[in-house]
Amino acid sequence: MENGSVYNETTEPQAKSPRRPFGCTLRHLWGWRLPTKTLQAILSLLAVICEEIVKDCIKCGGLYFFEFTSCSAFLLSLLILCVYCTHVYETFGEDKVQRV
Repeated sequence: MENGSVYNETTEPQAKSPRRPFGCTLRHLWGWRLPTKTLQAILSLLAVICEEIVKDCIKCGGLYFFEFTSCSAFLLSLLILCVYCTHVYETFGEDKVQRV
């Protein structure tokens, strides 16, 4: 009772987690999955760019559908990369991420 306190510290202070740049981690998307998702994002962006190069078309319905699907694939692959490679995965939890 040096400090007049009856109680002693019973737990160790929590260690700070290592600082990651931009919160990036490859713990949840490793092996062949990371290069595959990155390649998917690059190729879908390339498809959007190639579609925008087309100036004239006779029947544009297919071209508009291709634009929609390639832009959607690009945005969804970026979302997947952001969720699995940042701290968002730990924040929401595995069950909620899998459900979404």
